[in-house]
Amino acid sequence: MSINEYSKEELELLSYKDITDKLLDEFGAMSTQDLFKRITTLLDLPNNVFENKIGDYYMSLTTDKRFIQLDDGSWDLRNRHTSDKVIINVDEDDDSDLENEEDMDEISDGDDEAIETNFDDVDSDDDFDENDDLKDLVIMDEDELELEQ
Repeated sequence: MSINEYSKEELELLSYKDITDKLLDEFGAMSTQDLFKRITTLLDLPNNVFENKIGDYYMSLTTDKRFIQLDDGSWDLRNRHTSDKVIINVDEDDDSDLENEEDMDEISDGDDEAIETNFDDVDSDDDFDENDDLKDLVIMDEDELELEQ
């Protein structure tokens, strides 16, 4: 059934997203403005509704899994598009492994400057005493805790 065949009362029972679903199914990809303009026209809403609600409408499209935003900014039904790309999230640890491999390549070439550069960030033992953080630590067993309370 075409969207134009719905009565105003039937359309008023549908959410904006449901009407969007029907519009995209019937007419194909459209911009946010075109979609919302058609919805306000179909529902016979005043122009200020378009101006005041377009941001909320856009946000509702971004959160609904039925819709996908295309590269040109237009919207279409997700079921019309397949994803042949796989996105792999690379952890920071993975990046540091790559950097270390590159550093090792530099070192293996016998470049003394690369060796010095790679160890610039390492703290010397003179600057760091791991017991400094523990110097005020007091260890108590449960009996001693009960006595203090």
